[in-house]
Amino acid sequence: MFNLYYNAFNKELMNIVLIGYMGSGKSKIGSQLAYKLGVNFIDLDQYIEKNENASINNIFEQSGDIYFRKVESKYLNKCLSENKNFVLSVGGGTPCYNNNISIINSNNNISIYLKNNNIDLSKRLYKNKNDRPLISGIESEEKMVEFVSKHLFEREFYYNRAIITIDCYNKDFKTICDLIISNLD
Repeated sequence: MFNLYYNAFNKELMNIVLIGYMGSGKSKIGSQLAYKLGVNFIDLDQYIEKNENASINNIFEQSGDIYFRKVESKYLNKCLSENKNFVLSVGGGTPCYNNNISIINSNNNISIYLKNNNIDLSKRLYKNKNDRPLISGIESEEKMVEFVSKHLFEREFYYNRAIITIDCYNKDFKTICDLIISNLD
């Protein structure tokens, strides 16, 4: 289906962009996947923090969601245009704003949706909610399930535009990486 290193039709190297809801494991899977493939890994949130000299939480708190989404799009474009043959993990909202999903799916980028269910995502997120500005104020696991269910429903339209979807339910990171690699061949 796909060859990571070389697309014979376009004669160019390709990038893998991991998308999915927060807590789906994009960063951990992306890091392992890049290692297995022998390519560089970039986490878009870390890339933004480095270039803005501020944490994602601080950017949200000081400048708001709209500003963050503009900055996010700017660095997504920069990252994709300046790097080749790498794995990129993006934030859960990245594909949903500013036509980013079309940018992600352009050129020789292979978008991969790491799909998981709302209950598993809610459990993971509730344990680490203070690290995420969007959900830090949610007070119970039940409210987290409610929030994630609604939010995932709204965002899934964008996630489903990925070139490849990997069902991550009940799978460890190694298995998920192996599934991704098998879908690239």
